[in-house]
Parts: sequence; structure tokens; C-alpha cells
Amino acid sequence: MIVVLRMLLGRILALVPLLLGVALFVFIVMRFSPVDPALAAFDGANATAAQLEQFRRENGLLDPWPLQYLYFVGNLLRGDFGVSVITRQPVLDTVATALPLTVQLTAMGLVIALVVGLALGVTSALFRDGWPDQLIRIVSLTGVAAPAFWVALLLVQWLAVGEGLFPTSGYVSPNDSVAGWLNSMALPAVALSMPVAAVLTRIVRTSMVEELDKDYVRTARGGGLPPVVVVGRNVLRNALVNPLTVLGLRIGYLLGGAVVIETMFALPGMGQNLIRAVGDGDTAKVQGFVITIAVGFVLVNLVVDVLYLIANPRLRSHA
Repeated sequence: MIVVLRMLLGRILALVPLLLGVALFVFIVMRFSPVDPALAAFDGANATAAQLEQFRRENGLLDPWPLQYLYFVGNLLRGDFGVSVITRQPVLDTVATALPLTVQLTAMGLVIALVVGLALGVTSALFRDGWPDQLIRIVSLTGVAAPAFWVALLLVQWLAVGEGLFPTSGYVSPNDSVAGWLNSMALPAVALSMPVAAVLTRIVRTSMVEELDKDYVRTARGGGLPPVVVVGRNVLRNALVNPLTVLGLRIGYLLGGAVVIETMFALPGMGQNLIRAVGDGDTAKVQGFVITIAVGFVLVNLVVDVLYLIANPRLRSHA
């Protein structure tokens, strides 16, 4: 318990410089962007030079860059992401509206990837060098090489346009219809999860094969324990340690892939709003979205680290 608390405290303290670095990076990138927030705010209207100057002064765009960054960090520490120069609405309100959908999509993709990766990885290891193993290897290699957007295009062409089983785009809230929500999220979640599922399949297979070759497995089998008990109680748990270490990074891939998938399927989540904010030159929104995604990535990896400690008692004893 003390080890877990120490690790949590260390991760929380590391979150502060990480967020400051992310904020600085996005701040610098947006300042070098050719899009002028003042011109974007007037949405193509014939604004006079005086109006543009007044807008820049009111929004602190004429202040030195270091001062602008300090103002932003100060607001961030108070939980204030600023105000959009386009909609004049607090960025935090937009994040609160878009974040649940991205969480739903990422969670569904993660569940699908875990189920598929574990099922195929374990099956491949148990039938090592047999035809199921060879077939799963081919499928997993194909999945690793196939980007999520390409899988999404194939699924839309086959299941949405060809068979008409799913919508090509759009989002239905679970508050309106659970069936409609599942129908609208199915293809995006599957497309997002397939590359991750392929990676997990290969890692689970490798870990399972290593565990199955150890002496304790042969001893347990020689002692008459059923294979289901040996694999389920000992081998699988020990084999999950390595996949857990990779899972945190793969969740980051899911969060990043959600940006593209949400845009392709017209899902009003963090990804689609981020792309629109970049195009509009809405600095406050871009910074708010990117920092929110960074915080989510760190928190998810924190959970994965805790699970890693739970799955690996030796690490707890030596930490």
C-alpha cells in the first residue's frame, strides 16, 4: 500500500512540469501559426485596423509572449482554460461537452482491443505452430500494418455503404437511444481498436509462450492439475505483466487516433473540435483541448502503473 501511495504521489508531482511543458509547446506552435486570431474572430468581416488593434489589446495578444504564457499558466492553475476568440464562450464548457464522447469512443475501443487481443493471443499461444497460430499471426501482422483511418474506410464501404448495417457518420446520445448510440459508435470503435488489438495479440502470445515453457507449468501439469486451471490461474496472470506495460502507450495511441476517427465519422468529440480550433486559429481552444488530452493520457498511465503493481507482486516487494 505504501509503495502504491508513493508511486501515486510521484506521478502527481510529475504531472505539473509535464503540463507546463505541454502548454509551452502548444503556445509556441500556435504563435508561429499563420492564422491571425483577430482576423479569425471577425470571421471574414471587413474589420478596420482599429477594430483589429482593439481586439488584440483586449485579448492580450499585444503583450510580450512570456507574459502571455504566464497569464495562461496562471489561469490554468485556477481551472480556467480561457475564452474562445470565435464563439466568445469559455473553453472549459466546450471541453466538458466534447470530452464525454471521446472518453466513450476510447473506452469502447480499449474494451474491444483487450477482448480481441487476449482471445487471439491466448489461442495463438495454446496452439503454438499449429494452423490457428499461423492464421492469427497473419491477421495480427495485417492489423499492425493497417492504420486506423484505412480500417475505418473499409468498414464504412463494406458495412455502412454496402450492407447498410451502420450509419456512415453522426452521433446518437445514449440518453436518447442506447441502441442508436451503440449503432453510431460501433464502426468508429472497431476501426480505432484494430491496430491496438493486433499489437496486444502479438505481445500476449509472446508472453504466454514464455510462461508455458517454464518449469512450474510442467510441474503443475505433471501433478494432475487441469490445463484450464494452470492457464487461467497462473500462466495468464503472469503473462499479463508485459502487456500491461505496453497498454499505457497504446491508450495514448487510442486518444491520438480518436482525433482522426472522430473527424471521419463526424463525431462531435475532442478530436473534431481540436481540428476545427486549429483551422480557426482559436489558440485558447487548442491549448485547452491538448492539455485535457495530455492530462487524460497521464491519468490513464497512472492507472496502468497501479495495475502493473497489482499484477507483479515481486515489484511491490522490492520497491
